[in-house]
This record gives sequence, C-alpha cells and structure tokens, in this order.
Amino acid sequence: MNSSTQTVDHPLSAKGRFGRLSYAAWTFLSSIIFFIIFFVLALSTGLFTESSSQEPNFSIFFIIVLGIIYIGFIYLSFVFTIRRLHDRNQSGWLSLLMLVPIANLFLMIYLFCAKGTEGENNFGLARITSDWEKVLGWIYIIIIPLAFIFGILAAIAIPAYQDYVQRSQQAQIEQQINQAK
Repeated sequence: MNSSTQTVDHPLSAKGRFGRLSYAAWTFLSSIIFFIIFFVLALSTGLFTESSSQEPNFSIFFIIVLGIIYIGFIYLSFVFTIRRLHDRNQSGWLSLLMLVPIANLFLMIYLFCAKGTEGENNFGLARITSDWEKVLGWIYIIIIPLAFIFGILAAIAIPAYQDYVQRSQQAQIEQQINQAK
C-alpha cells in the first residue's frame, strides 16, 4: 500500500498507521465507552442493588447485548493493535499475540514503547496525531501504571484487612464469652 499522497484516515479501519499516543488514546476511548455502556446496562438490570437477597435481573437480552458490545470492543482492540503494528512496519497478523497469555503483556509494552517508522513505510505515510489524542493518550499512559500499583496494593491490603476484621470479631466474641462466665 505504498502511496505518496495522504488519504482520508478512518481510525476505526485496520488500514493505516497509529503512533503511540494515537494508539493509547483510541484504546482508552474505546475502553471508556465500553465501561459506560456496561455500567448503564448493569444499572438497568439491578446488578448494583444493595439487597443481596434479590437476584439481579439478568435477561437473555442483557447477555446478548453485552456480548455484542464486547465483541465490538475486542474487534476495535485488534484494529488499533494492527494499526500500531503497521506504524512499526510489521504485519497486522502479529496482533494475534493478544490472544496468548503473558505474550499479550509484552506486546502491549512493546506497542507503547517502540517508536514508529519515520516517514513512509509499507503501510503508508505516518499519521498526524491530533491534539485530543495526545492529551487522552498521555492520560491513559499515566493511568496504566497507577492502576497496576493500585491493584497490587489492593491485592495485599484487602486480605490483610479481612484477616484483621476476622481476628477482631473473634477476640470480641471470646471477650463476651469470658464476661459471661
């Protein structure tokens, strides 16, 4: 697809190139949209109700709609990954590594860190990154390590807190038993 003229770029098409910030921005935007839709659907089915005795109203319609939206999200993830690989002058087939555990993490790190090919490559001219893509991309790049750190801290703190609460309740019960004697 060597062309010396810049054509109209369609970000949702697998043809073309994405720089690092464009890739981050579009990945972040699609994630935000997916989670908003999921949240609205979950609210409409009562998934977040406080009553634990009431079963959530999961209908077949909810599951089908969520499945279709999730398939769309996965499709867009592949499109964005293919475009980012094109920016590195590599085949989009490498995006299938997203399906391989552990390899997908290394692929993401590679796509976020590796600089794209300067000028024109086999997949066309370099795409100009919009200002909004730069801002959203940097926000996403900052959020990723923070979420990772928060996840690790939560994985350590939550079980420790639950253990503390359990021991506290056990001590309270033992104290009540000793007072009753």
